Amino acid sequence: MSEREPSHAVYVISVFAEIGGVHPQTLRNYERTGLLNPQRTSGGSRRFSDVDLAALRRIQELTNEGINLEGVKRIMVLEAQLEAMKETLRGIASDAQAQVEATHRQYRRELVPIQNTIALFIDAQKRNRENS
Repeated sequence: MSEREPSHAVYVISVFAEIGGVHPQTLRNYERTGLLNPQRTSGGSRRFSDVDLAALRRIQELTNEGINLEGVKRIMVLEAQLEAMKETLRGIASDAQAQVEATHRQYRRELVPIQNTIALFIDAQKRNRENS
């Protein structure tokens, strides 16, 4: 049996409300204010996902701390932006690391081992003395 995607909407509003420990009207209110965005069936019924459940848990955490719904909405927008920026930064850091490694590989091909360099230098000194 395969694992379903967290964004796959499977919960009807009554089941989702029970799982979340809230009244279905509270979920409708959260949807109206833009805090939750459930998917809709072709018939217009709401379907919630595990991603929605995580968002509901976050809403509950913030409202339990005394933050009003507009504050919760702003915090959640900022958290999403922060997560997107972190992901971008991870990509940039990974690209930079790859560039550094590529540069180091290039250096290894171009550098002459020190033993060979000394031998070349000594041979050049001998030739210079012989030619003088």
